Amino acid sequence: MPDVPTLPPCTADDWDNARRRRRLRDTRTGHSWRRFGRARRFIARTAIATVPFVALYTQYWHFDVAPMREQLAETQPRIHQVYDARDPDDRDTAVVDLVGLGNLDATDTARALPALSGLGDVWAVEYDNSGLDTAVVSRLVAARAETLGIDSVILTGHSMGGIIALEVAEHLYQDTPLEVLGVILDCTPIDLHAVRADSRDAGEELLRWIGWIPGARESRIMRMVIEIAARQDRFVLPSDRWYRRIDGSDFIDVVEEVLKDKILSTDAASNGLIESQFRAIVASGASDSLRALAAEQDDKVRPAIVFVRPRHALNDHVVDVEYTQQALVEHSGGVDGTLLVAKIDHTGHANPIQAPEAYNNAITDRVEPFIDLRPGENLDSDSDTTTGPSIGP
Repeated sequence: MPDVPTLPPCTADDWDNARRRRRLRDTRTGHSWRRFGRARRFIARTAIATVPFVALYTQYWHFDVAPMREQLAETQPRIHQVYDARDPDDRDTAVVDLVGLGNLDATDTARALPALSGLGDVWAVEYDNSGLDTAVVSRLVAARAETLGIDSVILTGHSMGGIIALEVAEHLYQDTPLEVLGVILDCTPIDLHAVRADSRDAGEELLRWIGWIPGARESRIMRMVIEIAARQDRFVLPSDRWYRRIDGSDFIDVVEEVLKDKILSTDAASNGLIESQFRAIVASGASDSLRALAAEQDDKVRPAIVFVRPRHALNDHVVDVEYTQQALVEHSGGVDGTLLVAKIDHTGHANPIQAPEAYNNAITDRVEPFIDLRPGENLDSDSDTTTGPSIGP
């Protein structure tokens, strides 16, 4: 059997900490750098430490942001035909429906409102998912109207969609030969002050996220985080401790809901569109649009303004409808005003899909007569429907 070499016994000097530190210093990366050695070593270590983050960011951009950016580049606004006019004599009028914050396509909402067909053909606007430009929407409406021989339009906007409806109506009223017979505002916040605090904070939080994080306008991951955070009241439990407790089952329910409705759905609005929609509220020119629609324009009839809201203001948890109503009275009511306020029982915030009967009854019984009679002014002389704010029963 061959001899096995024996190692010399260890001494205390072999485990001396000073020797160990000197050895580590002499063998570390950049130990031979003399000029700016400390700074160069710091930069090298920082570069190495960031490699995992760069790799993760690359995957995020490649698999999340880039595909959505390519998809959004191909989107464009569209108009869908929903209903033909109930009366063939009304086929020269189009009712154009626009939805609000976080929604892409008004088709389902318009389908819930067949009573609108009493005013004319019913169209639904699908926004460009990459952003929002009311001038583009206006041109789209005008071009379709010219193609189909439409002479007059009525704009309907739900929630924030009412601000878009007012801007589109202003473009059509001032820049096209189309008659704008009316604008129907369903629980519309006339400006940012009309948005209740919780909803306003959620929108501002979205803008901060989009401003801070590259690719956040297209990222589905960012959208999922934001949507879940906006629903935290459903799974975060009160606690006396410094940290919050989370209900696991409720959290899973929220995640599944967000995935189904906001991430995997083809009808979900993109972050960029939501940003554009919320900025429309922040920089709302609704007051300017109302003034423009109240001014005489050639020989056109001044558009009627209809505000649809729940009878009990607190039923709308998103918009302070009393605030908006007062602003509308100041701009469109009063002597020679063009305002109708229709208060509806058992409704909440801009929810015609959830309360179709109440909405359709209001349209048939109050909105349609008000808009139909205005162009000809064929009202009894004692009626003040078109000469002041008419408040629905």
